[in-house]
Amino acid sequence: MKLIKGLEDAKKFLLDLRKFGIDNIPNETLELILESNKKIFGKKLSPVQIVEMIIDEVKIKGDKAVKKYTSKLDGFDIDQIKVSNEDIKNAYNKVPLKLIEALKIASERVADFHSKTLPKSWMDKEKGWGQIIQPMNIIGTYAPGGTATYPSTVIMTVTPAKIAGVEKIILCTPTKNNSPPDPSILVAADISGVDDIFQIGGAQAIAAMAYGTKTVPAVDMICGPGNIFVTLAKKLLFGQVGIDGLFGPTEAMLIADKSSNSDYCCADLLAQAEHDILAKPILITTSEKIGKEVKEKITNAIPKMARSETAKLSIETQGAIIVLDNLEDAFDLANIFSPEHLSLMIDSPLSHIDKIKNAGAIFIGEFSHEVLGDYIAGPSHVMPTGGSAKFNSGLGVHTFLKYSPVLSLDKSLALELGETASIIAQAEGLYGHFNALKIRKSKN
Repeated sequence: MKLIKGLEDAKKFLLDLRKFGIDNIPNETLELILESNKKIFGKKLSPVQIVEMIIDEVKIKGDKAVKKYTSKLDGFDIDQIKVSNEDIKNAYNKVPLKLIEALKIASERVADFHSKTLPKSWMDKEKGWGQIIQPMNIIGTYAPGGTATYPSTVIMTVTPAKIAGVEKIILCTPTKNNSPPDPSILVAADISGVDDIFQIGGAQAIAAMAYGTKTVPAVDMICGPGNIFVTLAKKLLFGQVGIDGLFGPTEAMLIADKSSNSDYCCADLLAQAEHDILAKPILITTSEKIGKEVKEKITNAIPKMARSETAKLSIETQGAIIVLDNLEDAFDLANIFSPEHLSLMIDSPLSHIDKIKNAGAIFIGEFSHEVLGDYIAGPSHVMPTGGSAKFNSGLGVHTFLKYSPVLSLDKSLALELGETASIIAQAEGLYGHFNALKIRKSKN
């Protein structure tokens, strides 16, 4: 794990990490993707070219295209796209009771948190204005497959939508063969209140939810994380359908001082590193001693991890321990990087919270740690990545709500405001606007 000293070197390292994303893949990684795509499609197609092709075909051919690309990309044919109620019921027999209970507890706590954030419509009759807040009608969620299974993602995306009042919620999740998706995903979906589940993944699932097919209904918004093809499909379909955000690999930034527990720091960084080889585990500390301890403990711990290869690559290529002179520089650096997750492992952390301007989620103290946020703390774990915390927020009830301002002005107030509005209308040369104001004044 890199050990970096000083603000300027640290800033350069972190900004370099931000250079690559779905639109700018490192050359060596892109070449591997192109070679892999050549084996499937017979020529070197870029991820964007593949996703555009899939979207265009799903738009025209619907279910037929969805099945075609599931066969081509996943290597098997699916008999039916929709998961049956019997399959969902049977999933409960394949999931340990302890996990079922844990998912129920997590769902209840997430629902409790988001219930407290629910805004209300309002109206001020005296001033003639207000706001109506309404939920979307139907939304689609996506739960990724791949190297790990995430029933927690189902809870974290579906529950806020339910609390917001969304009428219908569907879920797309890939399966590895012509059998139902992972049982834990099906159980989590049932607990959360998903209406329909479809056993499809990738760009074809996103396109199906965006345009609708004979089997999959068109939705108002698509939410949830996924691989590069899922993320590209969401980006290309934005406008056709609402999109919650474009999510890249997870990011964990810890700020520590001499009072910090190096064992906790090590564990929290490795917890994120095991997600993905491109996960970004970063420690910023004002204590060189803590930095060296964490570095040594990470080196010793990685070989013992179940996902050691993934964690090792993440730590070596994306991770860093940054040693700075003071906490002011640490917070400046955090605001520049704008991490998905920011943990304050320092003395009196609450006294520093006002220094944080850009972060997806903030974790205060050694026991309010990120893994609890991943599963059960309350807020959704779907958070802005890639520096988008500068302008975006994590998924919540607001994601699924529409805000419509309402104007109900009485005659006297409307005529009074019209005097001022007419001045602006004339200045802009919009005499139709001016006339709509003038005619009301002349008749009253």
